Amino acid sequence: MDLHPYSRLTPDLVLDAVAAADLRPDGRLLSLNSYENRVYQVWLEDGTAVVAKFYRPDRWSDAQIDEEHAFARELAEREIPIVAPMHSLRFADFRVAVYPRRGGRTPELGDSKTLEWIGRFIGRIHAVGATKKFKHREALTPKSFGHDARAFLLASDFIPDDLLDAWKAVTQQALAGVERCFRIEYKAIRLHGDCHVGNILWTEEGPHFVDLDDARMGPAMQDLWMLLSGDRASMNQQMHDVLAGYEKFADFDRRQLNLLEALRTLRLIHYSAWIARRWDDPAFPAAFPWFNTQRYWQDRILELREQISLMEEEPLNPA
Repeated sequence: MDLHPYSRLTPDLVLDAVAAADLRPDGRLLSLNSYENRVYQVWLEDGTAVVAKFYRPDRWSDAQIDEEHAFARELAEREIPIVAPMHSLRFADFRVAVYPRRGGRTPELGDSKTLEWIGRFIGRIHAVGATKKFKHREALTPKSFGHDARAFLLASDFIPDDLLDAWKAVTQQALAGVERCFRIEYKAIRLHGDCHVGNILWTEEGPHFVDLDDARMGPAMQDLWMLLSGDRASMNQQMHDVLAGYEKFADFDRRQLNLLEALRTLRLIHYSAWIARRWDDPAFPAAFPWFNTQRYWQDRILELREQISLMEEEPLNPA
């Protein structure tokens, strides 16, 4: 049986990779919470620490990773608080990026001023992201996040036989709803791509953004909708607060509000396919033991039925 490539990622290899970046680790390291890649905090002899990210082999090409790093540095050069890599190298068949360690806490999204502050910085990211296009990185579309994910799952044996017909029907109907929502015209720009609260760290100086691993071309709404939660009135207020900051630096086409539930639907389908695609990585069955169960797929069917209804409602209308 072939071992997963990450089985070769020993502590010595991690430390040697950081040393190859002309840094001097003192032998201490800590594995950080990451499933897609492997990420470690590594202490240096001068008492500081860095974060070393080992990209999942064969997920991104070298050109795609280089494009991610170039975007991060472009943002950092504009004094936008994104954590950009200090070093990028290939070591022992892994692509490795070494970042400065930046601490922070989870932002309080229930606070209007916090949302406005985050909105300002996303607006600045998008103002830069709109100036040119990615040439190599994937785009977020109904096909890439929805139809391709559905096809992969249908070709797998994860969906229980007695739920397969129901899942096929609900995903087909959900993706038809997504396609209807995406009929609006919008400009695809370079995005953070995965702008949820876990990728925003808060300090006394305000927020900074980490992890551009999912950066891609897509609608601006993709970097905004994951900041919203609760009932419709709550999300209208939250979107109002975010846009109060965002529109100081970038225009927002209100037609994209129609994409909110469509983007959520795509994420739900894509998430299931993401776990299925990584099931050969021993970290995934250990972290997601509920994935390969009857209950998981029953819940997904119910979830998507709810999304079908939500996509038929009027879009948000923040004052």
